[in-house]
Amino acid sequence: MSISLEAVFNNKFRSILTALGIIFGVAAVIAMMAIGNGARVEILNQIKMVGVNNIVIVPLTEKENKQKQADEEEEGKSLKKKYSPGLTLKDAENIMANIPTVERVSPEVNYPVLAIRSGNKMNVDLSGVTNVFFELFNLDLLEGSFFKPRQLESGDPVCIIGPEVKARLFPKENPIGKNLKCGNVWFRVIGVLKGVKVSEKIESLGIGNYNKMVFAPIKAVLLRMRDRSLINQAALGGTEVFYSGNSMMITEKEGSGGGENQLDKIVVQVKDTKDLTTTAEVVTRMLQRRHRGVEDFEIKIPELLLKQEQKTRDIFNIVLGAIAGISLIVGGIGIMNIMLASVLERIREIGIRRATGATRRDIVFQFLAEATFISITGGLFGIILGVVMAKIISTTTGILTVISFPSILVSFVVAAAVGIIFGYLPAKKASEQDPVESLRHD
Repeated sequence: MSISLEAVFNNKFRSILTALGIIFGVAAVIAMMAIGNGARVEILNQIKMVGVNNIVIVPLTEKENKQKQADEEEEGKSLKKKYSPGLTLKDAENIMANIPTVERVSPEVNYPVLAIRSGNKMNVDLSGVTNVFFELFNLDLLEGSFFKPRQLESGDPVCIIGPEVKARLFPKENPIGKNLKCGNVWFRVIGVLKGVKVSEKIESLGIGNYNKMVFAPIKAVLLRMRDRSLINQAALGGTEVFYSGNSMMITEKEGSGGGENQLDKIVVQVKDTKDLTTTAEVVTRMLQRRHRGVEDFEIKIPELLLKQEQKTRDIFNIVLGAIAGISLIVGGIGIMNIMLASVLERIREIGIRRATGATRRDIVFQFLAEATFISITGGLFGIILGVVMAKIISTTTGILTVISFPSILVSFVVAAAVGIIFGYLPAKKASEQDPVESLRHD
């Protein structure tokens, strides 16, 4: 072993060049696996955020609805315009009551409002929900309490605020029990949510930034802010509804209309993942019947979308890992080439060792030890470089990277294996040199 180390240190520059392939190969493997692990953690966090086994029902915008009706008319599916009551609380209640695979249902209505407290102002989303909402999305309280059954039933003007709302509107006081003005309505704060990290991907799935939201009982929001279903009812009777603060004015209107949605979203939690697709189909048919054949809603299954994204990322990570693995193989080929060149340069040394009693096994061990030492040392430096690369990628690009012990262990073992596998051929070639011919070599 000492002879092997002496040979490595006597040719430092050549040894460093030989190890570079291993160093960069190991670093690439660790960095790529860190990116892959980070993507997996991010997806799991997103699935947890959107809730497990959830189906999200959202109304189509007026533009989307008109485009859909136009497409259907072109295909001859719709000969006349149909009226739909839109997405309502009754829809949510019927889904919960009639579909056995459903675990929970959470209706939502949202209004952007200006929140005011003691001169402090903040634009927030006022969301009307039930306590099921907090269960679905795994939201916990930092302080205070959730809505009481009586508050939900009677539509009391109480609210739960996000941590950023607390920091902005109640910077120096405990908000519990204090009043907060949202639009023209005063709400009493009864709870504050814990902070939640929300990514852009989550927001694209229709999940709001809970840290900046105000939550109130859904009946309180419909009663005190604006119930859009009343517009539908008034439109059917040839009247029009105007709101001024908390008051409502109904005037005569020509023709008929409708189409305003009472709710902005219904989230349905299914008992078992395997029933997600089937339940979504049943919900679609039920809503089509309730909406008089008008499909003015869209159904999304966030978990399936995220899992599909995970599959895509996994494929991408496999490709990156394969590229990193190729760099390790290239490093191994470099070791083999350098060691073969070393054998040719050291034929006389091999002959002297054989003449002084060294066996073929000793020669194999000498050259194999050199290759293994170079690859292991390169592996150690590669681990350090890989960790640094992962940190740099996370800092500069914002991509989540998670360095795991298994990835480091795998990289180190592979580096050692590369040294042994690609070092064996040169070692075997060295051991097969004829001692007499080797001593004659100049």
